[in-house]
Amino acid sequence: MSTHPLTKEQKLKLYANLVRVRKLDELLVKGITKGKVIAFHSQQGQEAVAVGACSFLRGGDYIFTGHRGHGIGKALARGVPARIPLADHYCKTFIQFFHLCYPELGILGHSAVLGADFVIATGTAIAAELRGKGQVTLCFQGDGTTGRGTFHEAMLMAANWKLPIVFAIENNQYMIHTPTSEIFPMENLADLALGYHIPGKVVDGQDVIAVYKTFQTAIERARAGEGPSLIECKTYRIRNHHEGDPEDLKLTKPRPQEEIDAWKKRDPIKLFQERLIKEGILTQYEIDRIDREATEEMQEADRLATKDPLFNDPSVFQKALYAD
Repeated sequence: MSTHPLTKEQKLKLYANLVRVRKLDELLVKGITKGKVIAFHSQQGQEAVAVGACSFLRGGDYIFTGHRGHGIGKALARGVPARIPLADHYCKTFIQFFHLCYPELGILGHSAVLGADFVIATGTAIAAELRGKGQVTLCFQGDGTTGRGTFHEAMLMAANWKLPIVFAIENNQYMIHTPTSEIFPMENLADLALGYHIPGKVVDGQDVIAVYKTFQTAIERARAGEGPSLIECKTYRIRNHHEGDPEDLKLTKPRPQEEIDAWKKRDPIKLFQERLIKEGILTQYEIDRIDREATEEMQEADRLATKDPLFNDPSVFQKALYAD
């Protein structure tokens, strides 16, 4: 684990980011019912992965966000204003409605083909290695994509060339509707790292501090020229695969309600809130303040994104991104 402890201010930032990501996710879910959003794959329950991994990256680092949540968690943690992903989902940007991409902040989006990001991200890591400025690439994907050939091709090249990349698997237990346990003959997908002689770590994806420390160790290793790592974040999506998708329309049995309820008790926001209260860092006043500020932030972002013109010109989009 990283030897760099978090300050009180950094822990509060992590907590605030968790709340902000949840608020934005909830707003996008509501956008479906209001007809403002075409499609959305909620990440409620998985916020600690994005927030713990991306809140304290260096400028110049790269992120491939993965499909779940359309990258909103990584974007907010990286510093993207909430208005921008909202405008994107409201079909106001030239990107046209999701899989967010912000090159100037190192967020390189998500391929339309699941699993393709492994090799694209490895190419980015090659560029970073050649540039020699200590940049690191984070590549997030779901558990199902580890069955793709691109995963193994990327792992082999990254391991052989000791590239500065961290491969992150958000294992939320299901590949759309199929339980991951029915497909993979192993308990931990991180064990796949053994075949490439690189570190493979399993982390509790509901524990934002554990996620932060695990990623920091892998990132520091990559910056030092020691090569890639594979991190498996054990997590769970509380909502359906995508909004409007009935749980019973599938070949396998619906997710057991007791399973969903058990994971709800391990809500990453609730767990971190309880931890910070015990540490004397978080008070009820701070909880209420952070919740209020996050709500107001999303309300203002919704107002601005709703009235935004259509951004056909990428330069207009970039100006909006950095507007005060």
